[in-house]
Amino acid sequence: MKAIVIGGGIIGLCSAYYLQESGWEVTVIDKGDFSNNCSYGNMGMIVPSHFVPLAAPGIISQGIRWMFNSKSPFYVKPALNKQLISWGLKFMKSANAQHVAASALPLRDINLFSRSLYTDLAQKEAFHFGLERKGIIMYYKTSAVAEEEAHLAKQANDMGLDAVVLDKAALQALEPQVQMDVLGGVHYRCDGHLYPNDLMRQLIAYLQQQQVQFLPDKEITGIKTNGQKVTAVVTGNETHAADMFVLATGSWTPAVARLAGVSVPMMPGKGYSVTLEYPAVNLNIPAILCEARVALTPMGNRLRYGGTMEVAPVNETVNMNRVAGIVDSIQRYFTNLPVNMPDKTAVWSGCRPCSPDGLPYIGYVPQFSNLLLGGGHAMMGLSLGPATGKLLAELANNGKTSIDITAFSPARYR
Repeated sequence: MKAIVIGGGIIGLCSAYYLQESGWEVTVIDKGDFSNNCSYGNMGMIVPSHFVPLAAPGIISQGIRWMFNSKSPFYVKPALNKQLISWGLKFMKSANAQHVAASALPLRDINLFSRSLYTDLAQKEAFHFGLERKGIIMYYKTSAVAEEEAHLAKQANDMGLDAVVLDKAALQALEPQVQMDVLGGVHYRCDGHLYPNDLMRQLIAYLQQQQVQFLPDKEITGIKTNGQKVTAVVTGNETHAADMFVLATGSWTPAVARLAGVSVPMMPGKGYSVTLEYPAVNLNIPAILCEARVALTPMGNRLRYGGTMEVAPVNETVNMNRVAGIVDSIQRYFTNLPVNMPDKTAVWSGCRPCSPDGLPYIGYVPQFSNLLLGGGHAMMGLSLGPATGKLLAELANNGKTSIDITAFSPARYR
């Protein structure tokens, strides 16, 4: 049985891994060369703590305020764009307390499932990608955010996650090298992190050893169908037939899906990151700066920092004002970290695929019996890569999925 995975990011590679492991002959097709996509530049965090979706109460009013600040962490670029308007209306409809409450357990479960799969993967001889379970610390500077984070920490504990509220002295004991200007923080000891660049390279090398075929620089230009089945994908003048197809094309998913007559509500959310080699001062534990929505991750002898969410059509422009906002924020929380304004050439940028309700799409698209979709993970793509790939492989094998994926159904916007 042949399977074609369209997309060579973390979702596509993990899908290929678990499909191959279960006996499929797998081909991975990507419009790039597999060496630079969102999976390489992300913050490397594994986040059971992220049980609140992007579409949450307050984000609308906060986002409107942020739209007038060129350095703000969240920005929706106004445009008379049909896709953006449709996405925005769905986003606003989802941004309510009921949706957040309904999403908490599904997001917890899939993140915990993915964390366990990462643990299994790290024990294999071919993989050494810096997996650590030190947790993640959510730092805050204001009493209002302290109250919000304490509430979330209690909710996390009630859900069986390990979270503890710490004052500045306790945080300083965990990070003795760092001079911090914060009120306190929450240490989510349930979380982990890794070095995504090594993970991606090792996954590709391993899959190649397992005879998975990689077709780089092949843009999908057509999808052939017959009734309720996809029969082949077209790349230029080449046709590639298979029994099963997995669509894992990140922010390009809506455009590729349209070739099969499938509508997938999704918008790109651009983010930026910078990686420092051998910084003079580094963190022990990954950090998220709550008010600024900025993240920092120590990765061996590196420190990667990043943030922002620019919702706009796919583009490759780098807005240095956004980068300045990230740098300024870090300096307000950690006064002695060597984070200064980088040269534009040192800034990595990528577009995260964002669904309107903040939940990923995992499952069969309703129109076809052999087209699986894995996408819309926003900032949790790396965290949820193995779980998504494993779940899609289970579906392809007509098996029962390891966890309930009803909340992630691609049919929810049909």
